Amino acid sequence: MSGHSKWHNIRVKKTAADAKRGKVFTRHAKLIEIAAQRGGDPNMNPSLRTAIDNAKADSVPNANIERAIKKGSGELKGDRMEEIVYAAYGPGNTAMIIECLTDNKNRTLGNVRTILSKNGANFAESSSVLWMFQRAGIVSARNEKLKMENGKLSDDVELGLIDAGAQDIETDDDMVTVTTDASDWTKVRDLLKQKGFTIESAGLKYVPTQKAAINDVETARKLLAVIEAVEEDDDVSDVHTNADISEAVLGAM
Repeated sequence: MSGHSKWHNIRVKKTAADAKRGKVFTRHAKLIEIAAQRGGDPNMNPSLRTAIDNAKADSVPNANIERAIKKGSGELKGDRMEEIVYAAYGPGNTAMIIECLTDNKNRTLGNVRTILSKNGANFAESSSVLWMFQRAGIVSARNEKLKMENGKLSDDVELGLIDAGAQDIETDDDMVTVTTDASDWTKVRDLLKQKGFTIESAGLKYVPTQKAAINDVETARKLLAVIEAVEEDDDVSDVHTNADISEAVLGAM
């Protein structure tokens, strides 16, 4: 099964690189804080339990997790954290969805607008872009054994993933990326853990249903520059695009 182009794996690998810089800790803390607004007990709040599990998978210290829970549940004072989604059009008529976690919407909106303008992209109404995407579960994981097995999953793992709700499965070197329905990604994540995979990222993502073809290196580079500039903002948690970069362009980058 295959559904994602190598573009997705480029995004995943960049996310892994970003984790080394420490921004990932802040992102997880914000997600935990938002989830804890619906209750600070992970046994009674599945969203909080998932946020904590994802944070621990990225080695977020327990002290950071506990502090975020207390902020979200109101035990510690502070401005309320919110999730905001913005939309934009980038190079090559590509659509972008920008997810933010912020305690100051005016600051975040101003920063995102400025970054887009400076990098050749245009702010857009969310409704004009969201229809080109659907919400889906995406789980990306690594296993060194895949290298020895020529990047192929064993039959029992692949069948297990399908039974758990996998809609698309892609392998690349030692990485597997699985797309699921929005309600099934936790089952896929747990199965991969049981099979000895290291989870790189897991959760709900915006997956494009209407793609924009990118067939030249210059446009691809401009698009990457926009995305990287937006991702540098502290309030931005994720950026999604409907860009479909050709194999030839990927190979030339």
